[in-house]
Amino acid sequence: MALLPVTFGCYYLFRYSGLQAPGSDFEHYLLMVTIINLVLLCFNLLPIYPLDGGQILRALLWFAVGRSKSLLVASAIGVLGGVAMIGAAFYLQSIWFGVLAVFAIQRCWIGFKQSKILSSLEKLPRHAGYVCPECGQAPPMGNIWICACGTRFDTFATSAVCPGCGTRHEKTACPNCRKSSELERWKVAS
Repeated sequence: MALLPVTFGCYYLFRYSGLQAPGSDFEHYLLMVTIINLVLLCFNLLPIYPLDGGQILRALLWFAVGRSKSLLVASAIGVLGGVAMIGAAFYLQSIWFGVLAVFAIQRCWIGFKQSKILSSLEKLPRHAGYVCPECGQAPPMGNIWICACGTRFDTFATSAVCPGCGTRHEKTACPNCRKSSELERWKVAS
């Protein structure tokens, strides 16, 4: 986005400055760079989930429908966009456009799976007496934390001690905001 005004400005200044005759190779180069930047900007702003436009769509939807549903909706729109890109690839006879479409659909499928995981995480019962010091969310109950030894455990039920290897974990990561804090900071004053 930042390069488009710069390249267009350079093209405009060079074209109308009178430094060279119109139609020179350098003028043509500046025009092509400007067009490439414009096409990349427009392509990247398509509401297809792995692209920036899809990320923006997801962020805007997050406020209205929540974390997991926003990812689900952005992924669904991304699949539709990917299918349209496949159609465009056939029409334009472009294998690279087809490759981009397949990549977009694959990333959207991963987004679908992630939204299902987030949805199930949101439905878990929560620990009373604990909240994340960073985001204020109560942690879910269940064996969702994983020790370096591979053991899954509930860090709040075991006081941050792995039942598999006995390692005491100094910090606990929040499944909502992913920031880590000492377990003592999670406790709510009663």
